[in-house]
Amino acid sequence: MATRTRTDPALWPAPVAHDPVDARIELPGSKSLTNRALVLAALADGPSVVGRALRSRDTELMAAALMAMGTAVDTSTADWVVTPAALHGGSVECGLAGTVMRFVPPVAALADGAVSFDGDPHARTRPMAGVLDALRGLGVEIDDGGRGTLPFSVAGTGNVPGGEVVIDASSSSQFVSALLLAGARYDDGATVRHEGPPVPSLPHIDMTIACLREHGVGVESQGTRTWTVAPSTIRATDVKVEPDLSNAAPFLILALTSGGRVRVPGWPRETTQAGDALRELLSRMGAEVSLDDRGLTVAAGESVLGLDADLHDVGELAPAIAALCALASTPSRLRGIAHIRGHETDRLAALCTELRGLGATVTEHPDGLSFEPAPLHGGTFHTFADHRMAHAAVVVGSAVQGVLVEDVATTSKTFPGFAEVWAGLLR
Repeated sequence: MATRTRTDPALWPAPVAHDPVDARIELPGSKSLTNRALVLAALADGPSVVGRALRSRDTELMAAALMAMGTAVDTSTADWVVTPAALHGGSVECGLAGTVMRFVPPVAALADGAVSFDGDPHARTRPMAGVLDALRGLGVEIDDGGRGTLPFSVAGTGNVPGGEVVIDASSSSQFVSALLLAGARYDDGATVRHEGPPVPSLPHIDMTIACLREHGVGVESQGTRTWTVAPSTIRATDVKVEPDLSNAAPFLILALTSGGRVRVPGWPRETTQAGDALRELLSRMGAEVSLDDRGLTVAAGESVLGLDADLHDVGELAPAIAALCALASTPSRLRGIAHIRGHETDRLAALCTELRGLGATVTEHPDGLSFEPAPLHGGTFHTFADHRMAHAAVVVGSAVQGVLVEDVATTSKTFPGFAEVWAGLLR
C-alpha cells in the first residue's frame, strides 16, 4: 500500500488554535429535517416549500431520488419548491445517505412500477433488513437477493394496504421513521411495533412525529416500542428548516480546545434535534453554556473535564465528544453507542484506531469507548468517508500540532464548505 505524505492533496493539515477563539458561526440547515420535509412534501396534497433547505450531498441525493419517481423539486434557490406528482418506477442512487436508502423504499412502494436502489460501496454493508422485511410484511414485493442490504428493488403497485408490522429497529431508529413517513398514505396507515434491544436515537423518531403532525397527520407513540400513524392526507405545508445542531459540535467544542468562546445564533429553545444535548454534555465537561435570544454561547472553563455518559439517544455526537474526551484532563467513559458501528463506518472501531494513532489512551468496548488522560501528537487521521469522523479529527487538530485529516471534503455530506469555515475561525 502506498504511503501518504504531507504533499498528498487528500491530506488536509488541521489548523491549530494558537489563541482563544471568539467566534459567531452560522449553521446550515438540518439534514435530518430537510430530508424528512422533502419526503412529506413529495407525498403531500399540493406544492409546498422547504425553506432554508440544507444543500449537501445527502439532501441533493434525496431530491434526486424523489425526482427519479416523478416528483418535481426545484432546488435553484435557498427555499426548495416541491410539487408532488403520480409516482412511477425509476432508479435511485443512495450514495452513503442512510435517510435516502431507508426513507425512500416505503415511498417507492406507492409508485406505479419497480424502483431500484443502489449506493456507494460501503452503503452495501449498512443494515437495511428492518425496512425491507417490514415492507414485505405489509405485502410489498422486494428483491434483494436475500442480503438485507443494497442493492435491491421495490415492486411498486401504486398503493400499500398497510396495517401492523413488527420489526427489530435496534440498529437504527431510521427504520421506524421510514415507515411512519410513508405510512399515512397506506390504505390502513401503519402500526410499527419494535421487538429487540432498545431503539437508538429516539429523538429522531420524535422529530419524525413532529414533522408528521406539522403536516396534519395523526400519529401516536405508545412508549418507546410502538408507533401508529393514521391513514390520512398529508397536508401541503411550507416549513422552515432549523439549523443543524449536531453540526455545531466541533464549533462549540472549539471554544473549549482554544480557551475561547463560540456563539451559534438561531439556536431553538425547543427542538427534537439530538444536537441540543450538546448544551448539557459540554457543561458537564467544564464549559460555561448559556442560551438566550441571541442564540447559544459556549465558553471555556478552567479545564476540559472527562465525561461519563450514555449517548444511546445522541450517538451522532459521539465522534466529536470522543475527540474532546481524548483531550480531557480526567478519565472518560462513553457508553450505549454500539449502534454507531453501523453508520458510514464502524465509528467505535475507527475512533479507537485513529485516536490511538495520535497517542490517546483509549479502549474500545462493545458499546462504547473509555479514555485515560494522555499527551497527544500529530499524525494522519483517516475519516473513512464519514463526516462525523472528520469532525473528530479537526477537534483534535485544533489542540494538537500536525494532525493531517484524510478526505476532509467528506464533511460536505452535511456542511458544504466546512473546511473553509473552520480554517477561517483559526486564522
